[in-house]
Amino acid sequence: MINIRGIKLSLHPFFVILMLFSVITGHFLELIVLFSIVFIHELGHMTAALLFGVRIRSVQLLPFGGVVEMEDHGQLTAWKEIGIALAGPFQNVLMIGAALLLREIIPGDGAFLNYVIYGNAMIALFNLLPVLPLDGGKVVHAAASLLFPYHPTLLWSSRISVVCSMGVVFFSVLPLLQGEGRIQLNLLLIGIFLLYSNWIDYRHVPYRFSRFLMNRENRFGAGARAGVLVQPIIVDQAKHLDNILRLFKRENYHVIYVINKQGSLIAMLPEQRLISAYFAGLHI
Repeated sequence: MINIRGIKLSLHPFFVILMLFSVITGHFLELIVLFSIVFIHELGHMTAALLFGVRIRSVQLLPFGGVVEMEDHGQLTAWKEIGIALAGPFQNVLMIGAALLLREIIPGDGAFLNYVIYGNAMIALFNLLPVLPLDGGKVVHAAASLLFPYHPTLLWSSRISVVCSMGVVFFSVLPLLQGEGRIQLNLLLIGIFLLYSNWIDYRHVPYRFSRFLMNRENRFGAGARAGVLVQPIIVDQAKHLDNILRLFKRENYHVIYVINKQGSLIAMLPEQRLISAYFAGLHI
């Protein structure tokens, strides 16, 4: 593990195992190229996050990308999350462009540069798959949070990603099931990693939603006082507090209008009131 200005940089055990295999099979040079591609890919995420003022805790490198752990105190908007997610594949596009230019300038068969182009293309395309925690999954999740309440966005993003991860695992063993070949070991390991990560995320949805609520005062405190980004929520007085909070959207500040069975307004509450009651274990 390397510590660079407070950012912990490490290799995932999967990457370490792959390095050992590459030494045994004589493909260590290809792995060094792959490592460099992944590192620059993650450097794109890190740079974008730092430019947006988001603190990075750690970066763990995998053969197909990495996991960046960011410290979010409410400043990470959906658009910033999309920008950070796309910054990684953008680095791959830049490296492909540079390799294509060098291939035209430098004489020779260009086998090495072709490998660089292929490696960047594969990593970029794989990371753009709409599965968490890949970049494409983060983009889809952030975009969905602009349109739908945050709790169902969290829940369904995790559920869909779990199902898609199962699909990757199934696809990796499909040749064996059909009797036409062997298990695609690399794809199987990636599928298992994705499935494990998404299952853990699914189990942590309540915690992630609570953290979302806790960060809203930092995000909307000043905005609420200025009267911007306000979206009303109209609820029946019998509606449970948890169900009201699950209607909150990521990019909106909410004022809750409580009505009785006759349709008359009986209370108008700012969202902080409900959030405070939620964490205090009270009921409105």
